[in-house]
Amino acid sequence: MQEQINENLKKIETWKRIIFMLIFAAIDSLVKLLLWLVILLQVGSVLFTGEANANILNFGRSLSTYHYHILLFLTFNTEQLPFPFSDWNETAKLELLGKQ
Repeated sequence: MQEQINENLKKIETWKRIIFMLIFAAIDSLVKLLLWLVILLQVGSVLFTGEANANILNFGRSLSTYHYHILLFLTFNTEQLPFPFSDWNETAKLELLGKQ
């Protein structure tokens, strides 16, 4: 058992993934902040114009999809790195690990 743990600790791929996970955890914090800004802008749009702004809707959807891709990566559901290491809207095409 100890030998397996030592072997796992020496895998460079695991350490690279951990570094990417830390980077994307920081990016995810910024994305969450942007999502709240989108929410507030959309609330303002509805209050002042009576309807949601189509441009903000599209941006919010795209940003939400990106946030989802980051979460899939952080929870080991995919090995596909999120943007900027893949296309912006790559989430719909992801092959999820452990898919049932």
